[in-house]
Amino acid sequence: MKRKGLLIILSSPSGAGKSTLARRLMAWDQSLRFSVSATTRAPRPGEEDGREYYFRSRPEFEAMVEAGEMLEHAEVFGNLYGSPRSPVEAAMAEGRDTIFDIDWQGGQQIRNSALGRDVVSIFVLPPSIAELERRLRSRAQDSDEVIAGRMAKSEAEISHWAEYDYVLINEDIDRAESELKTILTAERMRRDRQPDLAEFVRGLNREFAAR
Repeated sequence: MKRKGLLIILSSPSGAGKSTLARRLMAWDQSLRFSVSATTRAPRPGEEDGREYYFRSRPEFEAMVEAGEMLEHAEVFGNLYGSPRSPVEAAMAEGRDTIFDIDWQGGQQIRNSALGRDVVSIFVLPPSIAELERRLRSRAQDSDEVIAGRMAKSEAEISHWAEYDYVLINEDIDRAESELKTILTAERMRRDRQPDLAEFVRGLNREFAAR
């Protein structure tokens, strides 16, 4: 039976594992699509429009916001970022789910949008703050100054955990992945997400009547 696609919001402080979980979820179900953001920053070497980002000028981006074509948007370090609405609506119509790897502010905007009824929001917590810092340092990608900044931001991000439908504690990535799959499977089976279910039951009743 057909169903509408879901908007799956994954949020967490940096280092808690949301990006890894998103990749694993998409490997598990290849019908899932990842929301490609639009940005006003210039493309970096090797990046392609529509793959890493939709690259737009500031006037183009602002026009999209004014026309209601962004589900969420924000300015970060002088550049605008946002989630275009039309690809998400097209996926929903096809029964495909879209994953958003965004912060609590972006998630709040999407939950408050016209598509809010189809949102499933999940916040990923680390097992401890010490483990969160260990994971950030184990990447060996950032300076001590950058890591300190990420850790300082984490406290504010974690304070929004109660705004989400589900909360996962990512102590073990395999277990967190299993829990995430369980959430998605259950949400897909909700009665109000299966528009053809009423007609199916009417068919069963017609069979009763014909006996």
